[in-house]
Amino acid sequence: MEVIPAIDLLAGRCVRLYQGDYQQSQVFSDNPVEMALQWQSLGAPRLHLVDLDGAREGNTVNLEIIAKIVRSLNIPVQVGGGIRNREAVERLLDLGVARVILGTMAVENPELMQQLCEAYPGKIAVGIDARNGKVATRGWLQTSSVDAVQLAKQIPPTASAIIYTDITKDGTLEGPNLPALREIAEAVNIPIIASGGISGLTDILSIASLEPLGVTGVIVGKALYTGKLSLPEAVKAVGDGPIQDIPPNPSAFV
Repeated sequence: MEVIPAIDLLAGRCVRLYQGDYQQSQVFSDNPVEMALQWQSLGAPRLHLVDLDGAREGNTVNLEIIAKIVRSLNIPVQVGGGIRNREAVERLLDLGVARVILGTMAVENPELMQQLCEAYPGKIAVGIDARNGKVATRGWLQTSSVDAVQLAKQIPPTASAIIYTDITKDGTLEGPNLPALREIAEAVNIPIIASGGISGLTDILSIASLEPLGVTGVIVGKALYTGKLSLPEAVKAVGDGPIQDIPPNPSAFV
């Protein structure tokens, strides 16, 4: 299972939000390229990059920074935020982005989402950002009536992954929503990447216990930036060989 550091871009800086609230942002770095290189040097297998300005505006705002990060790294970069049309997808793929994440488009234009997954197999991931089981769109500013599990079932098998985020957990360090993650994983045969609420190594291992169901990665943000989780330790814990003896938290699945 991959442990994937997240960089969220807002006004050109590396920030973390609390439960997706733009009014509750905390700046962790003014140099996202430097931060990306740091995560690579600490063993990140991949980088998760979100254009928060883009998610709010509906187009890619931080394109120049994204391009610099992609050029600077030797690991694959996945990018999401404000990608609402084919041109935006193709622009990012042309920059060398390994995986483009579609969120709002999957709800508002599912036909185009399907077409892009089929046109670029393995290059398109779908982000399902849920609030109380319903999919949120447009930078999490709107909550739709679409059920997260039902949306997951509509995603074609040519998608590279589903990135599942529980918004109420995001940035809280309260632990992931494991029952919801399990429900999504059991509903589809597409690799699942978990996101939201990771507080430390125990949460990482709890998610790793779902790997037999198809959970292949976990995105981590605030826990890394606040020092509650060491990236090298997390990567080692879920890598090849025996998992170190920190058990997952069984109560988290209830």
